[in-house]
Amino acid sequence: MICAALLAGGIGTRLDVGMPKQFYLIAGKPILIHSLEAFLKVEEMDEIIVSSPKECVNKTKDVIKEYDLTDPRITVIEGGKRRSDTILNSINYTLENNYPKDSIMVTHDAARIFVTPKLIKDSIRYAKQYGAASAVIPATDVIFESKKYGILTDVPDRQYLLQSQTPQSFNINHYIEIYSDLSDEEIDKLDEAMILFHMRGHEIGLFEGDRTNFKVTRPSDIKIANAMLRG
Repeated sequence: MICAALLAGGIGTRLDVGMPKQFYLIAGKPILIHSLEAFLKVEEMDEIIVSSPKECVNKTKDVIKEYDLTDPRITVIEGGKRRSDTILNSINYTLENNYPKDSIMVTHDAARIFVTPKLIKDSIRYAKQYGAASAVIPATDVIFESKKYGILTDVPDRQYLLQSQTPQSFNINHYIEIYSDLSDEEIDKLDEAMILFHMRGHEIGLFEGDRTNFKVTRPSDIKIANAMLRG
């Protein structure tokens, strides 16, 4: 089976719009709905698991209904405190519902509203081939490393640097096997799924992302997104 974990469990502190950012309207439509509609266009997708803060689960369900997204593939669950907890909650949902062990999970930040069906399909294809996969784009700026605040300590070679995006996909069974072997300290470092696979030397397939697939994080991102959608 192929399932999506649409990560909408944050509260959008950096965006500072007075509400969880997944409900904020961009071009007249909530951020969550923009992303959800893209996933619904992917026929291979068997289920779309939308995570939400505990206090917003009912609100999330209401918003989805308000926009007439009645597709039976959509399920809303409670997210976790951390990103890794939210992903784990989504995985546990698949286990509770007896998904096959070789199922693929496509994780995606709901705030990346310009995700395309092509990116989602590429993510699935690469995860089937490698067991884990991530969208990436080349770094265009020179990157400074500073291990001592305010002091330049290294300048990595830009030709080897890539910026990660979502979708990020993986074999659910492989994720569980590695996660169960991690220490608490290692789990604390899991701010995205691919780190888990990298920790244990698992090969990760990288496929071309899209510069328009940015994450709506700050007020300036809202202005850009509105301009893009309204032409």
